[in-house]
Amino acid sequence: MVANVNPQDNQGQKNFSVASSRLIKMFEDCIGCKWTLHILIQIQRGVNRPRALVKTKPGLTTKVLNERLAKMVQFGILEKLSYPEIPPRVEYQLTPFGKEFLEILDRVEELHCKFTSDLQE
Repeated sequence: MVANVNPQDNQGQKNFSVASSRLIKMFEDCIGCKWTLHILIQIQRGVNRPRALVKTKPGLTTKVLNERLAKMVQFGILEKLSYPEIPPRVEYQLTPFGKEFLEILDRVEELHCKFTSDLQE
């Protein structure tokens, strides 16, 4: 549910809807962490089990990985798949939103490359 708010406050600054506030929180929590993009790229490449993900980058701990995975599941970027096996197996995959989110990040990277190459010429 999106709250209707006055688009301008008394100082002429733009207010954000509840949906926009959630989006801002997602960017701060996910993009603000140095591990999130690495984890997303690994999952995109098919590395989708927590133990395998921890091994993809020195310094990535199980605790940080679990925190990042939980946040991305909370924001709908990833889906957690639990299999009723012994021992239990857990995998993560991108949601449709997560796939589009990565496409946007790819586009931002392209834009960055374009403008940094323009600055170097």
